[in-house]
Amino acid sequence: MGRTAMQELAGLGVSPGIAIGRAVCILCRRDDVYRFPLAAEEIDGEIARFREAVEVAAAELDGIRARADRELGDELAAVFDAHAVMLRDRTFLDRVEERIRAEEVNAEWAVHETAGELQERFDRLEVEHFRQRRDDLRDVVLHLLRALGGIGHHELSEIEGDVVIVADDLTPSEAVRLGRERVVAFAVETGGRTSHTTIIARSLNIPLVAGLAGVTRQVTDADPVIVDGSEGRVVLHPTDAALLDYRERRRLRRLHEDELGRLRSLPSVTRDRIAVELLANIDLPEEIEDAVRFGAAGVGLYRSEFLYIEKSPALPTEREHFDLYRSLVERVQPHPVIVRTYDLGGRKLAREVMDTREENPVLGLRGVRLTLARPEIFRVQLRALFRACAFGDLRVMLPLVSGLEEVREFKAFCEKIFDDLEAEGARYSREFPLGVMIEVPAAVLIAGELAQEVDFMSIGTNDLIQYSMAVDRNNEHVAHLYRPLHPAILRMIGSTVESARRAGIEISICGEMAADPRVAPVLVGLGLRNLSMRPRAIPEIKRRLRCLEASEWGEISRRLLTLGTAGEVDRELDRQLEALAPAEAAEAP
Repeated sequence: MGRTAMQELAGLGVSPGIAIGRAVCILCRRDDVYRFPLAAEEIDGEIARFREAVEVAAAELDGIRARADRELGDELAAVFDAHAVMLRDRTFLDRVEERIRAEEVNAEWAVHETAGELQERFDRLEVEHFRQRRDDLRDVVLHLLRALGGIGHHELSEIEGDVVIVADDLTPSEAVRLGRERVVAFAVETGGRTSHTTIIARSLNIPLVAGLAGVTRQVTDADPVIVDGSEGRVVLHPTDAALLDYRERRRLRRLHEDELGRLRSLPSVTRDRIAVELLANIDLPEEIEDAVRFGAAGVGLYRSEFLYIEKSPALPTEREHFDLYRSLVERVQPHPVIVRTYDLGGRKLAREVMDTREENPVLGLRGVRLTLARPEIFRVQLRALFRACAFGDLRVMLPLVSGLEEVREFKAFCEKIFDDLEAEGARYSREFPLGVMIEVPAAVLIAGELAQEVDFMSIGTNDLIQYSMAVDRNNEHVAHLYRPLHPAILRMIGSTVESARRAGIEISICGEMAADPRVAPVLVGLGLRNLSMRPRAIPEIKRRLRCLEASEWGEISRRLLTLGTAGEVDRELDRQLEALAPAEAAEAP
């Protein structure tokens, strides 16, 4: 049998770098269940694992039933009696085992597909009582899948060499878990530049190419794969020549990164001596090492929701929050750490962690509105934050603020927590800078009023662009409409910077625009003096800033604001960057 011909697929390069490895294909369906093929000799063991999970889920339901009886009364607790009966239904259990044997698949997938068949039958029944059993079945399946433990029982160590995950979809929590194993790259059919999975991949320095329609049908397990996250290219079944070529590209890239590392000790100033602070966006504690290595002037954004994602389906304890925040503060002293309170927006994050199933959660209960609606969860995080504030320069930032009422309600909530901590004799600090994210057009329009209520503001361009342009940033069908350089976006940034300047408070930008060497001069020209980005982007941005005149780019940026289309802005910006090239060549390490 001849060797399979090489294929080159073009996608969206969303996390840079080059990786070479063996493919592991995973298929995902709603509720994030993955299909793994099994060898014939693994079937009996898989069925045994399924039966064990049934017992674990049954015990969990018994515990929930007992707690519901104590706290809610027997009538509501009886709901879980129906769940327990359904979990023991031999028709359901036997069909799952038959599917494992016949299709040679993992138990999670067999449970998911079998439940789907039953749910369709319930939907066809005209009696409302039977249609309601669909919801009961969904809860039972959730407990069963948790007992099975996702894909954790199928070890990547069974694959020799480096692993490339090829998937139709990938949740943030799976990206965290897989990225900490032996995975060197991701190639995914869905996703975009600012999805949470992309953010995780960048945080772990794992190349990712998204928007690869149908890739899971074109590759099989253990096939050799090259992923070029910088160019948005995936090579299937590479020839020996292609492997040599990409290995050389990878070597040169690493050499370039090492050269940029020499900029670490140089000041982040423009040619006309305007200081621009470059801070780090981080999602995982491991990134602090990169932040220090690449010369970050502190942490401009710690996305605290990734602690929830890591602990899912459990919630992090106050101790886990506190230990993490204190560690961050102490490791970057004397620089500041800005912690964004949790923003579990988006369908998957809401479903994974908060167990909410809104039709459109991106426009629903997320950001600060979610934290204020769930005070019992928010209190745990805030207590830990206020305790950690006593150990260094820790600042708190609220996401997705759209009105003054949210800021004032937060402040009132804080006072209650201060009283509790005081009564307990806990070591804490109530003297912390409070900031808000500017991520929705409403916040831009009232930025002047918000600036009177808080100590600093940070522009989150990822969501600001999404909400302003009515573009789902994770939808590959409209990705071309996600235009950071649209005149409307630039004008909103300029307006917000001016509001902060008039109020005399600090303002920064922490969206992906800050990490784009092409866009950074425009941001400086618009008056921004604090840019926060993924740590590895800092040296490249620093090099560009050291080559430009801030005053000159102020004039250029004001000219860009007068243009009518993103295309016009792009063309004019390219012309100006061309003139900057000689200075950059002289500055190159």
